Amino acid sequence: MHFPAPKTVTGEDVLELHIHGGQATVKAVLSAIPHASLTFPIRYAEPGEFTRRAFQNNRLDLAQVEALSDTLSAETEQQRRVAVRGNSGSLGRTYEQWRQQLLYARGELEALIDFSEDQHFDESPTELLASVTTQVELMLKSIAQHETGSQRGELLKRGIRISLLGPPNAGKSSLLNQVVGREASIVSQEAGTTRDIVEVSLDIRGYLCIFADTAGLRTRVKGGQTAEAGAHSVIGAVEQEGIRRAKAKARESDVIIALASVEPSDNTPDNWTIQFDTETLAIASQAPQCMVVINKCDSVTPELLSRLLADFRARTANIFAREAGMITISCRDAQRKMPSEDPGNIHHLVNQLAGLFSDMTTLPSDLVDLLGVTERQRQLLSHCSESLLAYIDESSPSESGREPDIVLAAEHLRSAANCLARITGRGEAGDVEEVLGVVFEK
Repeated sequence: MHFPAPKTVTGEDVLELHIHGGQATVKAVLSAIPHASLTFPIRYAEPGEFTRRAFQNNRLDLAQVEALSDTLSAETEQQRRVAVRGNSGSLGRTYEQWRQQLLYARGELEALIDFSEDQHFDESPTELLASVTTQVELMLKSIAQHETGSQRGELLKRGIRISLLGPPNAGKSSLLNQVVGREASIVSQEAGTTRDIVEVSLDIRGYLCIFADTAGLRTRVKGGQTAEAGAHSVIGAVEQEGIRRAKAKARESDVIIALASVEPSDNTPDNWTIQFDTETLAIASQAPQCMVVINKCDSVTPELLSRLLADFRARTANIFAREAGMITISCRDAQRKMPSEDPGNIHHLVNQLAGLFSDMTTLPSDLVDLLGVTERQRQLLSHCSESLLAYIDESSPSESGREPDIVLAAEHLRSAANCLARITGRGEAGDVEEVLGVVFEK
């Protein structure tokens, strides 16, 4: 049987296919490369090989390599912007500048240790240590700013965690469904419908958000009865576990949306009240950021709602140490798509959340590059701070009159410089190869 000889494809043919192929895909180009007539043998690059070569040839530092990884994995606009900040190279240059300062300071201390008896120094040991201490204190302030930038950047990279917390039937699941635009949670009038945590990821104005719909909180009294008005059902073991998980999820969240709702009441002059759970509001008050949302506001007139809100603020004034944003909504109006520019006020709630996210992640314009500081860099900067603080303690004169140990002070500077070297992968660092292996493997 005769097989036709394979067609010989030149390097120019591959380029022509890539540029003018129209519907030709990358896969088609790659499949043509092995048939190309080339002088030297070719092979496919190993994963991360081009990046590794760029690092080895000093075209990229390790901080830029991490930013490149973040760029490739970015899913939202804000994640992309953070990755671009880290890829500028300014962070690596800053860390290298700090390392050089510490190396110069170490050199002065080492010279003082080795040659103080043979040579005359312009500065006394005390003056020399004081001069280095001034530089170290300035560096510590800058490191603190980098750590703050890392915390804000991590919110953008890993996503902002938001917990919906409140009593049963306050509208947590309905609100989640309205925000995400689909039925992510089961909605029912039966108390305790949501038993486990339902998490949904969503892109809001370029911010990655992870919403968690949790079980309704019900305060227990003797005999396992609930303390809610008109509620006398026993809290079962499954619901108790759901409540425990809800509280745990709320405590690890970046934002808590505490829900309350307008409900009929026989114990108030207007026969209506805003029903809320005290423990829910207490947990929300301890969160980094919180927002109070009042649902079912379509049940009463605007005038009555205004009186109910004033009464609610008075009853909860002692719970919040700081003023919490309060928004009124109606999931029922939003679901029915009532004639309005913003049915149920849901769009207003989303806009307020986006503004809150901006406040949580924004830095001054001259520090915006610090959003690119990764968690690995932050941990190394924290170790660097510890070494620098140890240097300050060692170099400061003690109350007992003990002279500073210059050898130990120099060792603290060496440890701090080593942490900075591990961030960029440059300079002396014993475990650089291990760090590189982890980074390029990702």
